[in-house]
Parts: sequence; C-alpha cells; structure tokens
Amino acid sequence: MSRLKVAMIGHGFMGAAHSQGWRTAHRAFDLPANPQMAVLVGRDGAKAAAAAEKWGWESSSTSWREVIEREDIDIIDIVTPGASHAQIAIAALEAGKHVLCEKPLANTVAEAEQMAAAAERAARHGVQAMVGFTYRRVPAASFMRQLIAQGVLGEIQQVRASYRQDWLVDAAAPMSWRLQQDQAGSGALGDIGAHAIDLVQFATGLQVQAVSGVLQTVTGHRPLADGSGFGQVSVDDLALFAGRLSNGALASFEASRVATGRKNALSIEVSGTRGALAFDLEELNSLRYYNREDPQDRQGFRKILVTEPVHPYLSGWWPAGHMLGYEHGFSHQAKDLVESIDSGRPAHSSFAEGLQVQRVLDAVARSAANESAWTGVVHHAEIRTA
Repeated sequence: MSRLKVAMIGHGFMGAAHSQGWRTAHRAFDLPANPQMAVLVGRDGAKAAAAAEKWGWESSSTSWREVIEREDIDIIDIVTPGASHAQIAIAALEAGKHVLCEKPLANTVAEAEQMAAAAERAARHGVQAMVGFTYRRVPAASFMRQLIAQGVLGEIQQVRASYRQDWLVDAAAPMSWRLQQDQAGSGALGDIGAHAIDLVQFATGLQVQAVSGVLQTVTGHRPLADGSGFGQVSVDDLALFAGRLSNGALASFEASRVATGRKNALSIEVSGTRGALAFDLEELNSLRYYNREDPQDRQGFRKILVTEPVHPYLSGWWPAGHMLGYEHGFSHQAKDLVESIDSGRPAHSSFAEGLQVQRVLDAVARSAANESAWTGVVHHAEIRTA
C-alpha cells in the first residue's frame, strides 16, 4: 500500500480534529493510499512538539517553508488563522503539494481569488486543493443533498440556515485571534457563517446571488489573555442576512457567537413544492422529512435515521443505528481528498467553491456597511490564472 505523507501547518483545536481524521480514515475505509502523519508545524517549537506527540505526528517543525520544500511531503494541511492561508496555500500548490485548507478560504476576496487561481493552475498537473467544509461530509447532510438532487422536494421555494454558539456571551471572555480582523478577516460571519452558506449551496445546488445583511459587535472590548488590560474587538459577534438564491428563492441566515445556550447549533431547513427537509447538527445522525403528497391524515415531519450502510460514508463504520459523531466528518474529509488524489477527479469543496463562499461573505459585509442595502455577490466568468 502506497503512502501519502502529510504535513499539518498549525495546530490548536482544528489541528486536533484534523489529526483525528488523518489517523482514522485509512482504518475505516479501504483507501488507495494511506495517509502518513509526517510532520506538524507550529511557531512555538515546544508546543508543536507536544502537539505532535499527543496527536500521533512523527515529528515537528517551526518552519512551514522548509516543510513545503521537502520532496517527501505530499499533502499540506493548513489549520492556521485566515491571515496566513493564502501565503501558505499558494506556496504549497506551486511546489506541487496537494492542499487541504481550513475555512473560510481566506480573509479577503482578493486573496481567495489568488488561491483559486493557483489551485486551477496546479490542477493541470494533477494537484488537488480542498477547503475544509467538513459539515457537508456529515452523512445526513450528504444524504440531504442526494434527496434534493433526486427532486423529492420539487421546486425549492425557501431555505432557513443558522449556526449559533454562545462562547462569547460572557463579556469577560478573553481576546483571541478570532476577534481580530487582521487575523480572522471577520467574526461570526466568516468563522461559522461560512459553514451555513456552504451547506445551503451544497445541499440545494443553488448559489447565493444577492444579500441584505446586518452585523453587530456585542462586546467591543475584551480582556487580554495575559491580564495586561483590554483589547478592541474588530469583528462581528452576530450576523443576520437574507439571501436571494439562483432560482429566485429566498434564504435566511444567522451566524451568532452570542446565542445563549447554543454550543454548536448548525441547522438548515429546505422547503419545496413537494416537501421539506431539515438537518440539525445537534441530532447529526438523522434528517427530518415532510412529504406533502402523503395522505392528509399521515402528514407531518418524519425522522429518517441516517445510519444505514447505503447512506453516504456509512459503509466504513458501524452497524445500523450505531451513531457517528463530530469527529467522523474529518475522517470523511481525509478519505475524499486521498481518493481524489488517486483518481484525478477534482475534490469537492474545491477552492473555487471556497471562493464563492468568500464572495458571499464579502457581499454581506458590504451590505451591512451600506445600511443593509441589497448587494450583489460579485461573480467572474473565469478565474484569472496568469
């Protein structure tokens, strides 16, 4: 069995999740090549070494540039703050490395365009690039997409999507890079709103073409982690926006990190002329399905347990009814990337898809700055590759 040597740039929470995916993918699925967790890169040598030891990486480094130049490294996995995504990803693609990059793709549309262009150039030489939209790889979410593509909902008329967390409700929660625009690009909008946008577009096959939105920073100053004072929050805590989809349907979106009592509540409901489907990450092993064509005395949302081997990704896991969890999406992500590298077929959640989400995020920010005016999502006929 051949091996694909992986280098992960960054660590932290996402590093732990990605490590879980790389460790387990080839054990759950019969992959054409086995991922090998070769090196973890971090700025602090001691912290990087400790993370590598804890999560199962063979070695650690403090130089991502040196790691990218290594001939034995096949895949670069980027889990750093958004400000460094473009620099690292473009360098890796130009070095002929396959790239997995956490969402959102970049901090600006311009950076995302450069990354998508680099990915398009690299693809001509068989190099793959993927954005880490893992929630589309939850089996129930993938099954939702299949059902919609089969036409079970008829014509889509309305979509509701929200992603709510509460880790910033407490005004005493300390400053972090996620609260700084120069590092994160945006707040709740990009951090978790990007997932809601991607899941709507993935599930429905439609694109967001125009938006009207508002952003709010609930707590403007937060204590510095070292106790030396307070820092200014330069991103949003809460984003609310409406979107016009490419078939004319309306969608509503909410992204909040101040939704008291909500820990990681991602949900989407799609309503059509024949029925409706609803997915809730807090019940991630099931879908709710409503069929308007059922007899009147039996109408109502029914629960579909998405744990059968015929459902997406489930053939590699447990007997029916034995549930999956949050971490499995990262195994599915690793599986999909390895299989795309082997087959040469483009990886889904491509950099082009990441760019589309980035353009929606940008349109929401521009709308919010213009008194919530309806704002078009800027599209270009093609990605510039020169």
